[in-house]
Order: sequence, then C-alpha cells, then structure tokens
Amino acid sequence: MSDKPDIDQFDRKILAALQADARLTNGDLAEKIHLSASQCSRRRQRLEDVGYIKGYRATLDRERLGFPLVNVISVTLATHNRDNARRFAELLARLPEVQEAYAMTGEMDYFVKVVTPDLKSLADFVNEVLLPHESVQHVKTAIVLQTLKETDALPL
Repeated sequence: MSDKPDIDQFDRKILAALQADARLTNGDLAEKIHLSASQCSRRRQRLEDVGYIKGYRATLDRERLGFPLVNVISVTLATHNRDNARRFAELLARLPEVQEAYAMTGEMDYFVKVVTPDLKSLADFVNEVLLPHESVQHVKTAIVLQTLKETDALPL
C-alpha cells in the first residue's frame, strides 16, 4: 500500500459512516452516501481487502463491565537497549488491563493506559507486575478523574 491514500470522497464517506456505526448494511450506506448498495458493497470489500478497514468490533461499556478506573502510567526503563525495550513490550502485550501503550520521547520512555476495577487492583498491577519487572526502573501513576473525550475515530 502506498503512502498516499488511493481512496476517493465516497470511500471516505463509507469509512466515516462505518466508524460511527459498523453495523450499517450496504443498503444503509447507500442511503447515507448516495451510491447503490452494490457499489457500496464493492467499495467496502476493497477497503477491507487493502487494509483501510482492519476489522469490526463492539464498543463495550467499561464501567458496567467492572472497570471504572482509568489510569495513566509513565514508565522509565532501567537501561536503554533493544533487549530491555523488547522485554517490556512483550510484558505489555500479555497484560489485558493495558488498553494503550506508547513509546515516548522526553523524560518518560513509555506511556501506558490501564483499566482496573479498583485501587487495590491498580496497586497490585504497579507493585506486583510493573515494578518487579527487570526492565523497569521507575513508574509514575495517575488516576483519571474525568474522561473529557475518548475516541478512536479518525478525522475523515
């Protein structure tokens, strides 16, 4: 796939509509973007085939499912080498409470978003999982008081 998107205004409309509601049928899409259902079907299939659409999923209610605390954790590694970074990345990949993780520039090495059911679970996560790991030197934790915006939708 090239760096420049090979999509047109109708493809962008399809992507935007599916971001808002992935359950839309091709008939629903046709009404929204003013193409035929068969054209929408072919375009959707192509967008899936070339990787613009990576998948479909349900957005779950985190609080109703017992994860009311959102926590942001900054992590500094003990040493800065590839093996340490790889070991830390492998650790994060195994942890279901980790929702997002980013390697950063600046003072911290990683920014990690974690959901937990309560403060004890957060303390256990930090003290029993992160801090004892051989790659970790320092952890700084903050609890989110209020979510002002949360989306993974792209600005199409």
